[in-house]
Amino acid sequence: MTIDHRPTIALVLGAGGVVGHAFHVGVLSALADEFGWDARRARLVIGTSAGSVVGASLRAGLDPVDMRRRLLGEPMSTESAEQVRRGEAALAAISVDGDTSGDGDVDKAEETAFGAITRRLRIASPERVRRALREPWRVTPGSLVSAMMPPGRRTTIHLRVPYDAMIGSAWPESGLWIVAVDLDVGSRVVFGRRGAPEVSVGAAVEASCAIPGYFAPVSIDGVRYVDGAVHSTTNADLLAELDPPPDLVIVAAPMSAVSGAVPRAQALSLRQLVRRQVAGEVAGLRAKGLATVTMQPTADDLAAMLGDTMDPARASSVCARVVESTRHHVRQPDIAERLDLLRR
Repeated sequence: MTIDHRPTIALVLGAGGVVGHAFHVGVLSALADEFGWDARRARLVIGTSAGSVVGASLRAGLDPVDMRRRLLGEPMSTESAEQVRRGEAALAAISVDGDTSGDGDVDKAEETAFGAITRRLRIASPERVRRALREPWRVTPGSLVSAMMPPGRRTTIHLRVPYDAMIGSAWPESGLWIVAVDLDVGSRVVFGRRGAPEVSVGAAVEASCAIPGYFAPVSIDGVRYVDGAVHSTTNADLLAELDPPPDLVIVAAPMSAVSGAVPRAQALSLRQLVRRQVAGEVAGLRAKGLATVTMQPTADDLAAMLGDTMDPARASSVCARVVESTRHHVRQPDIAERLDLLRR
């Protein structure tokens, strides 16, 4: 019997849309360049929204360097190209019009005064608002905002079908946790973790990416799910429960930013708020003794990333920019020392 003495690495991939996907590919492929580390070897991958797409791609067998090649229009390895072909063929077999017209995902509130108001305002989850009124101490801001927004109309089927084709219905043996939020209850759900509902990776990705107000909520066994970023853009705090703990945690947070990258005048911007949230989660992990490295956009990265986060035309330029900034970041002595584990 062969005993694997390699360090255990946990990888956290946060939300960020199409641009966030490109950020992750830039980070992971740069780590491969600098340390020879293949992110597919991570013991556990936690993916939220865009991070769930990249995490599922890793578990489908796609090499991070091949992901970069694909974004840059370069030839991939035979193995990755075959997996991508399988996913694209499944996607081509369905008809996606990009819009789920009608009110099929809108709660049919009963005809009461409260119901009439919520119907008029097209609130996505009147039930969640009711719960908040009954138990305000249990309200999380993200879940309440997502419940009060009109439900999105765009379909997410294009996010599920490729992974159903590449991975199938069985969950990967290698650790993969995909985070979504129960729209009507407001609670975080971690697919792939013991005790979570059993779904395919494709269905979990679809649920994790259902951005409130943009994509329609995703129904699985009668439960409606929305984007895991409603709870947290990274959900890195989940690692605090692991026993034994990983030797190293790498957190990639596309919606955050390094210190000083966002002007002080934007102190209350979403990116600054996310930065504080990520810092709090990482501080909690470090308080438990976990070695942690955080990858966040620099000012130069933000120059390429700012704008429409769902624009695929920007993915290649964002990826190329992030590769360079990551290489610079990981060569700093303190960061390089922590990441030296990746060489083993």
